[in-house]
Amino acid sequence: MSEIDAKNRSFMQAALTLAQNAAQRGEVPVGCVIIDGESGEVIASASNRTEEIDDPTAHAEMLAIREAANKAGSARLPGCDLYVTLEPCPMCAQAISFARFRRVYFAAYDPKSGGVDHGPRIFEQPTCHHKPEVYGGIEEQAASELLKSFFKERR
Repeated sequence: MSEIDAKNRSFMQAALTLAQNAAQRGEVPVGCVIIDGESGEVIASASNRTEEIDDPTAHAEMLAIREAANKAGSARLPGCDLYVTLEPCPMCAQAISFARFRRVYFAAYDPKSGGVDHGPRIFEQPTCHHKPEVYGGIEEQAASELLKSFFKERR
């Protein structure tokens, strides 16, 4: 994984901070950061807000994608990279494909609800119009521990 370096880890750390903030608000702890792949500038970030705004589509990725597209003035974000603390679900994976992201980096794998390496594997489907480069497992332990702790407190 030569693609994974200190820069990539720092963006994932920023996403983890957003995930921790979500947990403090009672949201499933997932954070997302979108960067311009050329400049490395953060152009959007978000954490889950499904409970806060009563919107089942208010996943961190969806909110960050909306913000980035709005800033870009375009529904396509081909030069952008997305960092998220949990493997994207099928809804988010499809949105990532539609937005034409260059790369996706995620922390924890999600065997139950994931849509990239698990479940429907959206990017592998013949109907998928765009497949970004995908790198999973970056800061996986930290993200997994945050999720486990969050759900343990609710049981």
